[in-house]
Amino acid sequence: MKDFPIPVRSVGPGSQLEDDTLEYMPMPQGMETFRAPLLPEPEQMAARHRAHAALRDTLAQLEQVCQGGGNRVVDLAGLPEDDRVLINQVLGEGEVSAVVQAGADGRELRVQEAVFAGVWRVVAMADGHVVSDTIELGHIPEALKQAARQDVDPVVPRWQGGLPPNVQNAPTLLAEIEDQWRVWRAGQPAHVVNLTLLPMSVEDIGFLDHHLGTGRVLILSRGYGNCRITNTCRPNIWRVVYYNSQDLVILNTVEVSELPEVAQAAKEDLEDSHERLKEVLAWVEQG
Repeated sequence: MKDFPIPVRSVGPGSQLEDDTLEYMPMPQGMETFRAPLLPEPEQMAARHRAHAALRDTLAQLEQVCQGGGNRVVDLAGLPEDDRVLINQVLGEGEVSAVVQAGADGRELRVQEAVFAGVWRVVAMADGHVVSDTIELGHIPEALKQAARQDVDPVVPRWQGGLPPNVQNAPTLLAEIEDQWRVWRAGQPAHVVNLTLLPMSVEDIGFLDHHLGTGRVLILSRGYGNCRITNTCRPNIWRVVYYNSQDLVILNTVEVSELPEVAQAAKEDLEDSHERLKEVLAWVEQG
């Protein structure tokens, strides 16, 4: 028998030696899910009549929102400290929080979503003192949208002369984004520019951010990994950056919308929160 003239080589996965192995960026591992709030003993809740009234009002206002109404507000001004503590325990802390830096009126806004999606605690501060304390029911607090509108600068800066070193693609991208914000109208789907998929240098990103500007609104969402949302000084333009568990950027975008949906409670979330809050309130009232 003659030798086979062609050398036989094994093929398929694992048959060849590889010097390098593929390394994937770690993706977020955990996801925030609903956790019922930890409540005090029944006898401790029984005397908190004003807290009970505020929570009943919150449930009623949330029902109106679920039926298609706009945002509703429950004022907590003048509530005794013990009643306020009970409300804090019932609401808990959800996955979305926000800060609006002080503007011309000197007020800073702090927003914390409750464990019930679409139920927001909105506190206004001035000179280190609480000016107002409310519960707002809705997809997102209106004050965040209002601050973003107030931050819009009508003057769009134009770069003169040669571009800075390593800046190549940002000017073209800025022109595209400007076209989008001029034609975008409320009710239209968001237009998202994925910077992660584009050949953008660090200098390109810096040039882009400089010309878009940075507003006063900062929103953090911790539902799946971490998401940081900031408004710009251009109308309806937001910077949305996603991070994995190691705080490495996994998605970097510019979004044209009134406010990114990732920070908002959906209609189904509001309806689910209504049912859960009703159950918790029944337990509080029983106490």
